[in-house]
Amino acid sequence: MIHPTAIIHPKAVLDASVVVGPYAVIDAHVQLGPRCRVGPHVHLTGHTTIGADNSFHTGCVIGDAPQDLKYDGAPTRLRMGDHNVVREHATVHRSSKPGEETAIGSRNFLMAGCHVGHNATLGDHVIVANGALLAGHTTVEDRVFISGNCLVHQFVRVGTLALMQGGSAISKDLPPFTIARGQNGICGLNVVGLRRAGYSAEHRRALKEAYHLLFRSRKPFQESLNDVARMDAEPVRALVAFIRGGKRGLCSDTGFPLAGAPGESEENDAGMG
Repeated sequence: MIHPTAIIHPKAVLDASVVVGPYAVIDAHVQLGPRCRVGPHVHLTGHTTIGADNSFHTGCVIGDAPQDLKYDGAPTRLRMGDHNVVREHATVHRSSKPGEETAIGSRNFLMAGCHVGHNATLGDHVIVANGALLAGHTTVEDRVFISGNCLVHQFVRVGTLALMQGGSAISKDLPPFTIARGQNGICGLNVVGLRRAGYSAEHRRALKEAYHLLFRSRKPFQESLNDVARMDAEPVRALVAFIRGGKRGLCSDTGFPLAGAPGESEENDAGMG
């Protein structure tokens, strides 16, 4: 069902079950999977591949050119999975270079006015609330909750089941299972999220012990990390692997400044593109 005022390029590929609302624009290299719903004034553009059962609300723009001064107009890509909801006036930009992509997983909820920058990667079951801004090359793992008006700097990673409190801003990696507060601060574990995701009491206790060792013990960080690495709990192993894979340093507990964490980076691009 396609509204007569919608503009759809003849080369766009739409499943027969797609619904397109008034004044929507779908450009040549867009592919839309089964049962997608495209609302009024939506613009789908770029080399954009979208799976099944996605919903795009009024005025959102998906797959437009990256906000990157180095971008030279090359055909670049955006890939989106299934069962995503993109609310009013949200924006998701395609990658900045050929051979790369912006990748959005499945069952994510991108609320009104939020932005996902070029080359970003979102996992599954991610919530990005109103006005939150994810800059280019950010990585957001599964089941993350990013509250309203949060800021995530370029190249920053946000770990599984992390939560960002409203208005918080990070330019360092946010460890899995933690809660971001203020600027590059954390204030404990996302206990509610862990329970809802089915983590056992044993695993929650192990993560609590690991958190205190890493972020509140005042021991040298590498020594604490080595102690935590010896703990036999799968989510703790995931936490250690995330920390060891970092390049930008880590957010630290608001009451315990972190010194000697691995992965401090010289990267400091400006902007939120």
